[in-house]
Amino acid sequence: MNKNTLKQFDLQKQICVITGGAGFLGVQHAEALLDGNGRVVLIDVNQARLQEKVVQLKKGYPRRVWGYQLDITDEAAVKKVVNKIEKEVRPIGVLINNAANNPQVGQGQKDFSRLELFPKDVWQKDFDVGVTGAFLMSKYIGPLMAERGVGVILNVASDLGVIAPDQRLYKKDGLKASQQPVKPITYSVTKHALIGLTKYLATYWADMGVRVNSISPGGVYNNTPEDFVKKLTTLIPLGRMAQADEYKAAILFLCSDASSYMTGANLVIDGGRTCW
Repeated sequence: MNKNTLKQFDLQKQICVITGGAGFLGVQHAEALLDGNGRVVLIDVNQARLQEKVVQLKKGYPRRVWGYQLDITDEAAVKKVVNKIEKEVRPIGVLINNAANNPQVGQGQKDFSRLELFPKDVWQKDFDVGVTGAFLMSKYIGPLMAERGVGVILNVASDLGVIAPDQRLYKKDGLKASQQPVKPITYSVTKHALIGLTKYLATYWADMGVRVNSISPGGVYNNTPEDFVKKLTTLIPLGRMAQADEYKAAILFLCSDASSYMTGANLVIDGGRTCW
């Protein structure tokens, strides 16, 4: 194989679908793929926010961005929208399963996020979006890729899909143990599940030209309270949280031919946190 290294990062105008595309990191993922000569389809359940982000991206990347409103937990809707994208845009070459609920740390209320009180319906909703949604999108897009003999699926996990949350980060003075806020159980467990889904799909379609990997980002700074930042950075060898754009190159790498011999892997980019 004698390829120019940089050319392997060229997505060659492939259609790239991103779930949760109107979210904080969804737009960053989109910019990375657009910079790599891709064409991006944003998927999001929030129509107003989706339209806003599509318009925003089109300013910098004219005629290369589309948006489709979709509840990825609705199987019939997923099937319909996937078929629409294939007909109205072009065949899908890349799928990024990025959508997830982001259950928040409790603030001392009686019904907040501690395991003993965690509501089953919230557990189910978080799994519906973060895991079942990724399964359904893969179920309907993966076979199309396999039929064509080429495609990439990337699941966005987390460093908390590799390790458990350190609940000391959320501890508040003056509260008894049973009232201490914690990172909810579903965030970590759904991200662990995504890594398992990655390995399953990678081996399932390995002989059909479809590669499946996951990425586990560490914490991203987003107007994060300074007291939390101070606590968290003591757990990170690089001594800081990530900036929002620091995963772009990795996203492009995993979605392009630059990672052509990589499947079933989980790329951890966490400033070294999981080393300790």
